[in-house]
Amino acid sequence: MDIFLKTEDEIELMRNANRLVGKTLAELAKHIRPGITTAQLDCIAEEYIRDHGATPSFKHFPNPYGSPFPASICTSVNDVVVHGIPSERTVLTDGDIVSIDCGVLLQGYNGDSCYTFAVGEIPQETSRLLSVTKQALYEGIAQAVDGNTVGDIGAAIQTLCEQNGYGIVRELTGHGIGRKMHEPPLVPNYGKHRQGVRLKQGMCIAIEPMVTQGDRQIWLMPDRWSVKTRDGKSAAHFEHTIVVRQGHPEILSSFEEIDQIERQKQ
Repeated sequence: MDIFLKTEDEIELMRNANRLVGKTLAELAKHIRPGITTAQLDCIAEEYIRDHGATPSFKHFPNPYGSPFPASICTSVNDVVVHGIPSERTVLTDGDIVSIDCGVLLQGYNGDSCYTFAVGEIPQETSRLLSVTKQALYEGIAQAVDGNTVGDIGAAIQTLCEQNGYGIVRELTGHGIGRKMHEPPLVPNYGKHRQGVRLKQGMCIAIEPMVTQGDRQIWLMPDRWSVKTRDGKSAAHFEHTIVVRQGHPEILSSFEEIDQIERQKQ
C-alpha cells in the first residue's frame, strides 16, 4: 500500500481544489428549496465547476458493478446514504434532507467534500441527526494529527454517534486523496484507538461520517450506485478533505460560506 505524502506545493494545489468544492456547495445552498429537482442542482454544479476552470471528478467515475456515474454531484435524499444519482424525477419537498457530495479536479489535484442540507422545515429529530453527524466529523478531524492512527479517527466518530443512538455505516469509508480521488489509506468511521494505519505529516485524507438514524444496515439499489438504509430511516453525510499536521490538522475544504447561507435561510 503506497501512501503518498504531499509537499507544501502539492498541498496548496489541494487547497485550491477543495476551496472550489466548498464554493460549489455554497452556490448550491442558494438554490436548495422545495420544488427544485436534483437534476437542476447537478446542472448548476457542473456549470459552476467548469466556469472556474475545473472538471467534475464524479462525472463518468467508473463503477466495478455497472455503468460509470452519470452526473457531476451525488444527491442523496432522506434514506439514501450516499451516491444518489440526480434526476428530473426527484423533486425536493419541504422536510427532506439532501446530502450533496461534490468533487473537482483542478490543476491535477482533487477536492472532495459533502454537506447534508435541510429542505425547508425539517423535524427536530432529523435536525439532531444532522447536528450530531457534523459534530462527529470534527471529532474525527481532531484526531488526524501526526502520530495518531486511522483507528483514532474512527473511534472518535463511532463513540459520539453511538452514544446518541445512531448507526455507523461500515461498508463505506473515507479515503486518501490527491492526484487520484481515492488513494490509500481507507479511513473507516469506526475503530479502536491506536489501531490501523499510522498518520504522518503531509497525508491528505477525506474524512466522511455516514450516519444512520436507525439501524446501520444498508442496501445497494438496482442502479448500482445509490445506497439506502434498510429500515428506511434517514441518513446524514458530512465530509472534509484535510491534511495531517503535527499538533493540529488543517481542513482544506470549507463549510464557512455554506453555513452563512444556511443561517440566512432561518
